Amino acid sequence: MAKIKHHNFLNTVHEVFTDAKQAGVLHLYAGGKSFSGRTIEIEGRELYHFGTTGYLGLEQDTRLKTAAMNAIEKYGTQFPLSKSYISNPLYKELESHISTMYGHPIVITKNSTLGHIGVIPSAVDDDDVIILDHQVHWSVQNAAKMLKTRSVPIEMIRHNHLEMLEDKIKKYRHSKRHIWYMADGIYSMYGDNAPVKELMELSEKYPQLHFYFDDVHGMSWTGKNGTGHILKQLKELPENVLLFGTLSKTFGASGAVLACSNPKLYDKIKTFGGPLTFSAQLEPASVAAAIASAQIHLSNEIYELQHELRERIDYFNACLSATELPLIDQNESPVFYIGTGMPKTGYNFVNRLMREGYYVNLGIFPAVPVKNTGVRITISRHNQKEEIKGLVDAMEHHFPLTLEETGTNSERVFHAFKLEHNTQRKLQTSSELTIEVLETIEQVDKTQWNHFMGGQGVYDWEGLQFLEKTFQGNSQKEHNWSFRYVIIKDPGGNPIFMTFLTLSLWKDDMLAQAEISAAIEQERKEDPYHLSSMVLSLGCLFTEGNHLYWDKSHELGGAVRDGLLELLEKMEHQLGAKMTVLRDFETNTSWHEILYGNGFLRVQMPNSCSVELAGIDSIKSYIEQLSSRNRRHFRKDIKPFLELTQSKTISKANVFQIQEFKRLFGEVQKRNLGLNTFSFPDKLFEEMNENELWEFIVLTPKEKPNQILGAMFCYTNQETVYVPAFVGMEYDLLETYATYRQLLYRTIERAIALKLPKIDFGMTASFEKRKLGAMVHEKYAYLQTDDNFILELIGVMEGQH
Repeated sequence: MAKIKHHNFLNTVHEVFTDAKQAGVLHLYAGGKSFSGRTIEIEGRELYHFGTTGYLGLEQDTRLKTAAMNAIEKYGTQFPLSKSYISNPLYKELESHISTMYGHPIVITKNSTLGHIGVIPSAVDDDDVIILDHQVHWSVQNAAKMLKTRSVPIEMIRHNHLEMLEDKIKKYRHSKRHIWYMADGIYSMYGDNAPVKELMELSEKYPQLHFYFDDVHGMSWTGKNGTGHILKQLKELPENVLLFGTLSKTFGASGAVLACSNPKLYDKIKTFGGPLTFSAQLEPASVAAAIASAQIHLSNEIYELQHELRERIDYFNACLSATELPLIDQNESPVFYIGTGMPKTGYNFVNRLMREGYYVNLGIFPAVPVKNTGVRITISRHNQKEEIKGLVDAMEHHFPLTLEETGTNSERVFHAFKLEHNTQRKLQTSSELTIEVLETIEQVDKTQWNHFMGGQGVYDWEGLQFLEKTFQGNSQKEHNWSFRYVIIKDPGGNPIFMTFLTLSLWKDDMLAQAEISAAIEQERKEDPYHLSSMVLSLGCLFTEGNHLYWDKSHELGGAVRDGLLELLEKMEHQLGAKMTVLRDFETNTSWHEILYGNGFLRVQMPNSCSVELAGIDSIKSYIEQLSSRNRRHFRKDIKPFLELTQSKTISKANVFQIQEFKRLFGEVQKRNLGLNTFSFPDKLFEEMNENELWEFIVLTPKEKPNQILGAMFCYTNQETVYVPAFVGMEYDLLETYATYRQLLYRTIERAIALKLPKIDFGMTASFEKRKLGAMVHEKYAYLQTDDNFILELIGVMEGQH
C-alpha cells in the first residue's frame, strides 16, 4: 500500500461533531427567560437537567448572585487592566480566602485552560520531561505540547497504567532533572480517579517524580473546605505536587486556582506565567461571586452541601445497581457514564431520553474513543430523588429499544468497554441471508470469485493464492497473515457481497509523519515490535483497490451491510485485533453514514491512479494523445534518458537478479517512513519468479547491461489489468537516469504490448503518474480502534522530532 496522507485531526473531529449536531444531540441552545438548575429548556420543552458540572448547585445560590450584582454596581462589568499592573479591589480578599482553603499560596487564573498555558511552561524546565496520562484533559495536553519548541520530551502512558509510568520513569531517571506526570484528579467522562496513594509511593521510590494534577472535576463536592479529591487523598500538599482547581463548575463562580507549596516555584509562576501576565483578569462580578463561594467553603456549610449531594449520588448508584445498564466505572463521584458503543446508538439513546424529559450529555470522540460513545450523566443538588429514579426507569426502558433500533445488542456494548457480560448472542443478521467465512481461497469457487472480484489489483483468485503462499509459513510473525473470505448470499444462493480480509501485524505509526516513525525506529532497534498491533484489514498491505463487491440494489443489500459490520466486530474480538481498517473507498461512498454511526473514523488516503489503454495500439499513439503539457514533460524529462538505458522484461530471473531485486526494493522501503510497514518475507521474490503471472521490468545502463538501475514488479490480472505492484531503485543513480520516470513509461509501454486495457497504477507518486496521463481518484479509509491511545500518542509526538 502506498504512503497514506497525514490526516487532519481537526477535520476528523469536525466530521464527528457535525454528525452529532445533525442528530440533534450537540451544539444545542438552552431556552427560557430564567434558569433554576433543576430543569433546562430545549426547543420549548422543560427537561430535568442531568448534564451540569455545577454539582453543588452554587451557581444558583442567592449569596453568590447578590455579590456579583453588587460588584457590577460598584466596579463595573470589567476591570480592564493586566493583573501584572494592578488587580481589581476584590482580588486581594479572594486570594486570601482561597489561600486559607488550601493552606498554601495560590495563583488565580482566568480559567483552567489559560492557567495551564501559563503554569506548565513556567514550572517545567528545559531539562525536565513530561509524561501525560492519555486521558488527562485536553487543556493540559495542549499546554504541555507548547514545550516541544524547547525540546522538552513529552511521553504518554495508557490511562492509570502505573507499570508503563514506571518504565518511562526508568527511561529518564538518569538524564532528566524532574519527571512530571500530568493527570486529572477526577476524569470528566467516566468519573474515575487518579490512583493518588500508589502514585505517591512511586514518588518515594523515584525522587525526581513530580505531579501536575488537574482536579477541576473533583472540586467542592469533596475534601476539606471543598478543596477536592486530590487534596483529600494527600491530606497535605507536598512540594512535588502542583494542584489545579476551579472557581467555576462546582465552585459556582469563574476562574481557576493553582495551589503550590514550593515557595521558589510559586514565585516563578506568579511573577510571570505567560497568560497570567498578558490576559485580562477576572471580571468584578466573578471575583465577588467567588468570594461568596469561598466563604461557604470555609464554613461548616460546605460539608452539609457535600452530604446532600452524596445522598443523591448514593441513591443514583443504588437505582443503577438494580438494572443491567452498562455503567462504565463504579465510583463515588457525581459523574456517571452509560456506554452505548456505537455513535448512532448514543444519538438514539440521548434523543429518547430527551423526549422522556431528561437532558444528558453525549460522550463522543475525541473525549472518548468513537466505539466507546455513551451518555454522561451528572448528579447535582438540584436533582430530586423522584426525577433521579425517573431517569433510571427511562434508561432501563429505552436502552434495549435503542439497541434494537440501531441494530446492535448489549453483548456488543459490554465488549466495547471490556465489561463482563453473561449472555452469548449469535449474529443478528436476516435469516434470509447465508454468511460464509472461509480461511483459504482454495475453498472459494474460482469462477465466481473472479467474476465479482477479479480484474483489479493483485486479488483475483490466482493473486490471492500467490499471497497466501507468500505470507504463510514464515519464521517471523509479521510475515504471517491470516486470510478470511466473506461471501454473503441471498436465499437463492446468489452472492450479494464478497470481500477478503487479513489479520496481520502493523506498526502503530504506519500512518504517522516520517520523522515520528524515524524516532520510533530507534526504539525498535532494542524492541523490534515496539508500538505494533494486530490489525483486521479489508484487503491487505500488498493490495490496493475496491476490495469488496456489494449489490446495493438488492432488496437485502442493507441487511447485508449491517450483518457485515457485526461480523467484523466479532472477528476482531475472536482474532484479537486492536484495530479494524476498511479501506479504498471513494469520496462519496454510500457506506459513509453507516460506518460513522458504527464507530469508524474516516482518514484520507493518497490519491489512487489508473491508466485507460482501450483503443491504444502503440506507445507512440499513447504519447500523442496526452495533453500538450504532458507531452512537453515526456520530451524534456523522460525521452532524453531513454537513450542512456535499455529496458527488458524478465519472466524468469536468475539468482543474481533476484538478490538485486530484494536489495533495490529494500532501498525503496526503508526510505518510505511515511508508510512505515514491516518488511515482506524474504521468499517474496522467489515466489514471484515462480509464478507465471508475475514479471519484472528491468532498467539497466547501456554501457553496463548487468547493472540494475531499477525494476518494476508487475502482475497481470485476468488479462484485463496490469498491476505494477512495487518498485525497486538504486537511489544513488536515480536522478542521473531519471529511473522512476523511465519505469513508469516502460510500464505503460509493456501494458500496451500485452494489449491490456488498463493499468492499476496504485497510490505512490500520483504527481508523476498524472504527468504520464494517469487518472487520479480520491480514496479514504475508515478506522475503528479499541481506544484513542495510539492516535493521541502520535499527536503528542508530532513536532518533537
